[in-house]
Amino acid sequence: MSFLDLGVSTDVVKGLKELGIVSPTKIQEQAIPVLLNNDLDFIGQAQTGTGKTAAFGVPLLSKVDPKNTKVQALVLAPTRELGQQIAKQLFKFTKYTDKIFTEAVYGGEKIDIQIKRLQRPTHIIVATPGRLVDLMAKKVIDLAKVETVVLDEADEMLSMGFKADLEKILATTGRSKNVWLFSATMPATLDDIVKKYLKPDAIRITVDQQDAVNKSIEHQYVVLDSSAKLDTLTYFLKTKKQQRGIVFTRTKAAARELYQQLWSMNYKVGLLEGEMTQKDRDKTLRGFKNKSLQLLVSTDVAARGIDVANLGFVVHYELPDQTDYYTHRSGRTGRAGNKGLSVAFVTRKEVAVLKNLERELHIRFSQIR
Repeated sequence: MSFLDLGVSTDVVKGLKELGIVSPTKIQEQAIPVLLNNDLDFIGQAQTGTGKTAAFGVPLLSKVDPKNTKVQALVLAPTRELGQQIAKQLFKFTKYTDKIFTEAVYGGEKIDIQIKRLQRPTHIIVATPGRLVDLMAKKVIDLAKVETVVLDEADEMLSMGFKADLEKILATTGRSKNVWLFSATMPATLDDIVKKYLKPDAIRITVDQQDAVNKSIEHQYVVLDSSAKLDTLTYFLKTKKQQRGIVFTRTKAAARELYQQLWSMNYKVGLLEGEMTQKDRDKTLRGFKNKSLQLLVSTDVAARGIDVANLGFVVHYELPDQTDYYTHRSGRTGRAGNKGLSVAFVTRKEVAVLKNLERELHIRFSQIR
């Protein structure tokens, strides 16, 4: 099955090919023809790193009329980084088509700059919910003509506390719009949104949910005392040589302490935690993406929206509080068809938690001795 077989135009296929997107993933294969050929509400559930941006982005672009300068589509994303990335991808998809203008708006940048940019012709707005609500309050954008609203990483938006903002946005946009919801997991809070704002006949596609975590990822664990974690981590990092990865902690305090320890050992390491300024966060992510940093130490919330190609591994220095967090953490590796490795550091008491993860996520952990 090729993108042409799915009904994608030759000009868009040419743009996709230049990005190395040649064969559709499962979610693209199932979502694109449905969204291209129908006006409907849609729920797509697929694990992190399976190409959801093209799954909704390609059909979305086909529905935009370049001659109409009104805002016709809205994409909501949980973080600034993911929003920027989606806007960049949409721009690249249309390299060989009529010009379709996309603007990304998000917190952490002066709102006046974004208001000025939105005064230019804009077909698609990609936004974080909080900033979009701010812009709506200032009455600088008109969402009445929006025909399609995409909720990307919807579960993450809810876990970050954006439910009220999402409801305000969905209530404001025109009633005749289509809502396309994409998510890795479907928590109960998301069902509330679905029942309230999506039509009862919404098409629902679930890809590999019996394998909620990407099949390309190998899951391993090490049983150890807490006092041995740092030595075990440094030994593991030596075996990975030049590979890049993310080490996850459960708390900000643990992330800061581990970062300082690794930094003092001369590792090329960056820190991501929730209380950082946007400027420091951007600087760290730039360093990681341009490979001047080899390693990130991160909390769960701080890692949201990160998409870095060719990550060799993820280490769970501390196990997450929630099953969904394990899915999102491990989904940072093994992206775009590459192999990935997810390693959990656990005490003897925590082995039972891994057994629960195996049952809930239909995965198998192998022990490293």
